[in-house]
Amino acid sequence: MFTGLVEEIGTIKQVKSLSGGMEITVNALKVLEGLALGDSMNINGACQTVTEFDKNSFKVTAVEETLKKTNLGKLKTGSRVNLERSLTMNKRLGGHFVMGHVDTTGKILSIRKLSTSYLLEVSYPKEFSKYIINVGAIAIEGISLTIAGFTERSLTVSIIPHTWTSTNLSDKAQAMEVNLEFDVLGKYVAKILSKDEASGITGEWIKQNGF
Repeated sequence: MFTGLVEEIGTIKQVKSLSGGMEITVNALKVLEGLALGDSMNINGACQTVTEFDKNSFKVTAVEETLKKTNLGKLKTGSRVNLERSLTMNKRLGGHFVMGHVDTTGKILSIRKLSTSYLLEVSYPKEFSKYIINVGAIAIEGISLTIAGFTERSLTVSIIPHTWTSTNLSDKAQAMEVNLEFDVLGKYVAKILSKDEASGITGEWIKQNGF
């Protein structure tokens, strides 16, 4: 589990195709502190397991399912990636609960620079609209962001200058693909509501029956 607060921007040192996956080597500094084999690392929003590391870099293996659901398969040498180590019990939860399980990818529709922020509009598949509310949370490229507005096909987030410069969002351009993870709390609520509807228990039923 993660917070969506990026600790460091890493740089891809090497990508190597494997049968059914890809080995990724990332140059980094801060996230290597206290790192151990088997630790979880959030790379652009995708939770990956550290398989090897030294004082300057670490390796992970992205499996086929991860490459299908995320944009990790498009990484190349020199690509900059958002990195965050897994949450510990003594760490502040400054963002929101990010699982590192990317739901889908979206495309950047527009980037607008405003006087004190940036406005990013991203498309997403319609079936995920049930997880979205105004001022709700979403992780884009592993970054915890607040939804400023949305339609059935796209959502907008406002990004402060610090987040823009301390993540790889400043590398992005229109039509680029980004990883999206919708709020896990929203998923649980949607699941509960779908079960209630299937059983015939709705808000109207509750009112009619005096609850």
